[in-house]
Amino acid sequence: MTKNLFFLGIILAAAGILSPPLALAAGLAYGLTVEHGYHLEARRLAKFLLQASVVCLGFGMNLGQVIRVGRSGFLYTALGIAFAMLIGAGLAYLLHVGKTQGFLISAGTAICGGSAIAALAPVTNASEEATAVSMGTVFILNSIALFIFPLIGRSLHLTQTQFGLWSALAIHDTSSVVGAAARYGAAALAIATTVKLARALWIVPVSIGTALVRRSTAKIHLPWFILFFCLAAVVASYLPAFDPEYTQLARLGRLGLGVTLFLIGTSLSRQTLKDVGARPLVLGVLLWVIVGSVSLLMILKGWIHL
Repeated sequence: MTKNLFFLGIILAAAGILSPPLALAAGLAYGLTVEHGYHLEARRLAKFLLQASVVCLGFGMNLGQVIRVGRSGFLYTALGIAFAMLIGAGLAYLLHVGKTQGFLISAGTAICGGSAIAALAPVTNASEEATAVSMGTVFILNSIALFIFPLIGRSLHLTQTQFGLWSALAIHDTSSVVGAAARYGAAALAIATTVKLARALWIVPVSIGTALVRRSTAKIHLPWFILFFCLAAVVASYLPAFDPEYTQLARLGRLGLGVTLFLIGTSLSRQTLKDVGARPLVLGVLLWVIVGSVSLLMILKGWIHL
């Protein structure tokens, strides 16, 4: 029975019957109520589908827009990452959260959620427990963001550009950024995806810098799918004869995102909530609220714009 429900959720999300928020909600309901043995498989498939979906979304982008938004977004993300890492270090010290765990949660908030944590964990020699707790903290907040960000955006009457930029700067994982932006509008989706990928690129220099400071010899994982996203935008921009095919590929990307969010939801269990604990979760919440509030204020004031 549990196996049937698992695959039914995948089918409904892949068919587009479940929107990204509903797909995540269904996955959360499954993961929190059903004891199942697919956690590892769900995480692996979700990682692959997320990357493939982002590449497919590239076929719906214009290269000029990608370059323009990416150039501006790269500067904003650099400043935002430095700010989040400094605040995170201070909060971790005040809350008596371990240095490694505090660093991972700060990096996940500042850069790219679970992807940043997974890349930096080997470099910092983080224990499995510290990595799992950091991942759990970030994932819980990701799930909340997907639901509340569109509501906040509409209540404040944010434009498509403002919301796309805000979600890219303030939501942790690419999956939730794209999911929230897709719910807000097509223009917000294009901006959020591009800026978020510019933010994700910082995984590389931060990993290299951390490895040098800690004298680590662990392998550094490069986010190659971002390159393929850019290549997809190049192809779509310079070979317009295949526009109908590009439209279908972009649609597949959105459907793949729904499946990704369902799978991510199923990986959150009651045990994960217990393992996270109070202090790391408080650190994650406080840091996220500060980053989200400051970035939103700066966007509303016009200090951050595209």
